[in-house]
Amino acid sequence: MSLRDRKKRQTRSALVRAALELVHERGVDHVTVEDIARRADVAPRTFFNYFATKEDALVGPDPESGARIRAGIADAPAHLGAVEALRLALQAEITELASDHKLWTLHIAVLERHPELMAKAFAGGAEAERQIVAGIAERTGQAVTDTYPLLLAAAAGAAFRVALTRWSTLPEPPALGELLDESFHLLATGLPDPR
Repeated sequence: MSLRDRKKRQTRSALVRAALELVHERGVDHVTVEDIARRADVAPRTFFNYFATKEDALVGPDPESGARIRAGIADAPAHLGAVEALRLALQAEITELASDHKLWTLHIAVLERHPELMAKAFAGGAEAERQIVAGIAERTGQAVTDTYPLLLAAAAGAAFRVALTRWSTLPEPPALGELLDESFHLLATGLPDPR
């Protein structure tokens, strides 16, 4: 990642952290874009380079994450199957998230207090999923409308959510990457009966 890209991700992360902290402290109706920008030590104009609304800062996924995951699928070694290529791409993508358990639990707390944000959170992941479907389709030589790319992307999304849920709710959770690997292992082995 270039220095410019790292700086952009750092600024975006600072804005997300500021938004989550302020909304957790005051409630969503008592926080302005100016408050968030001030807490993140940037100009309000900078905020709008990253987000259209304060709600987007709270729940909107990184708009470049889908393209990064798609590129990761394409860049995985050719001998790997699509499931393993996707797992590696997701592992690379969660590095920043996995390093900050406290921020993720704050994110969950804000969503629990403000369930009206959930619809926006789910809708925000749709573009990333389309990019993942396209990456899988390219890797497997299938169309984006074929069952395999669509099903693998949906299953990977579920595996990712399970890993995040366990990571945020277990009293002493393993690393997020380990939980993601466990979910993908079960997918790759066809979800054998645990008995």
